[in-house]
Amino acid sequence: MKSDKILDAKGLACPMPIVKTKKAMDDLQSGQVLEIHATDKGAKNDLVGWSNSTGHKLLDSKEEDNVLKFWIQKA
Repeated sequence: MKSDKILDAKGLACPMPIVKTKKAMDDLQSGQVLEIHATDKGAKNDLVGWSNSTGHKLLDSKEEDNVLKFWIQKA
């Protein structure tokens, strides 16, 4: 999946993946896609909830080699 920016949040514990995601999203234009890589298992629920509460769209998520990957489109 094409992304406009990649955020490396591997090794960060909650709530830092969300904090870094919010900061990265602030730098994007509406419609652009942020790809997030995280290793904290709690990031899955956190990022889904955060996307829903902020109006951004979670396009896809998957796990590869113990790394959670998310694609969120800015509202």
